[in-house]
Amino acid sequence: MIQPRTLRGFRDFTPNLMIPRERLIDTAKRVYRSFGFSPIDTPALEYTEILLGKGGDETDKQMYRFEDQGGRDVGMRFDLTIPFARFAAQHIGQLGTPFKRYHVGNVWRGEKAQRGRYREFIQCDFDTIGTTSRTSDVETGLVIYELFRALGFERFTIRINDRRLLSGVLDHLGLVERQTDVLRVLDKLGKVGPQKVTEELRDAVGLSEVQAADVLRFAGLSGSPAEILGEARELVGDSEIGAAGLEALAALFESVAAAGADVSRFALDPSIARGLDYYTGVIFETFLDDLPEIGSCCSGGRYDDLASLYTKEKLPGVGASLGVDRLLAAMEELKMIEETAAPCPVFLPLFEKGRDGDYLALAQELRAAGIGVEVYPEPKKLGAQLKYADRRGFPLALVVGSSEFSAGTVQVKDLKTGEKEDVARADLVSHLRQRI
Repeated sequence: MIQPRTLRGFRDFTPNLMIPRERLIDTAKRVYRSFGFSPIDTPALEYTEILLGKGGDETDKQMYRFEDQGGRDVGMRFDLTIPFARFAAQHIGQLGTPFKRYHVGNVWRGEKAQRGRYREFIQCDFDTIGTTSRTSDVETGLVIYELFRALGFERFTIRINDRRLLSGVLDHLGLVERQTDVLRVLDKLGKVGPQKVTEELRDAVGLSEVQAADVLRFAGLSGSPAEILGEARELVGDSEIGAAGLEALAALFESVAAAGADVSRFALDPSIARGLDYYTGVIFETFLDDLPEIGSCCSGGRYDDLASLYTKEKLPGVGASLGVDRLLAAMEELKMIEETAAPCPVFLPLFEKGRDGDYLALAQELRAAGIGVEVYPEPKKLGAQLKYADRRGFPLALVVGSSEFSAGTVQVKDLKTGEKEDVARADLVSHLRQRI
């Protein structure tokens, strides 16, 4: 016999995990739509030239790449942003600008598996393309803010930076040509610490001790946004790109406050760099205050040049991606997920032989009123059926035997407390709506 097993770095989802996963995604879709984002989808496979070199050397190494039956060099998408840039370049004439989209789909990266990180995972993206408006940058932060609140988080921090600030520091130090390498090393700061980052900046990238110290000093700035921007102004010197980053960040934090969001949930953090090569401006990373070690659960930023790889039309964009599986792992650990394998709230045991049609008619009546019901398929003993329902996590069971059918009543049983209540059939829908 073939041994049933999953590949390392991949994961099966049983109903007790898949149900909260779908609820999380449904919540994200609702928030995205409330801001005017429309759904799209793209293929899992792209021509390799579409994907290669867009996320950096490390991402290129992690890409699942092969030759298909037609001899085409193809790769599995490793994020949803690059396929969206290709999509926009291909369809923007029909869609018009600005275009706001959200996209929920699987992506693949052959990276080292670890807690909350898998080689196949779902991303849940939203982006605005076709505008350089700062309003879109601010709105990106507000979408993340509303998303985490809608998911039930009270303690989270949206860390914000701007690529142009670090570009300004490097410009001031005469290191603009090494920006990509510096960004990749700096993105490891939270994982390996300042000493190893300093060593890599010096030994692998070629920075002097003074230059590496200034980069680390910039990344280590802390305090209020105003305090950090004041100190960063000295480090960017007379760099024009650095000044643009300073101005954009100051305006962003002012706008977030003006929009009425809780400003304590937003922090300016010069240490975040976002390792992907295509970011050009503001960047976001979202951490859970009660579980920061799991890493950023929603990240993104502005990418003004990515679509130019596929079209001559200028299509600047900004957006973010919700790491669904990482966030789900965090919610499991924080006990935010109710263990249930029940896809609907009501269980209807079938135990009176010859009355299958009556049970099915009752279930259809409730479904027509918007109440989900699972009917047990076999007339087993009532106790065995209720045990099945309790194990699956159904909150309510409807017990209807011959006496209830004759009296026109239904016994509503709370499977958590064991409490029972007889309800008239005519009042059942309103009663269940109050209970669910």
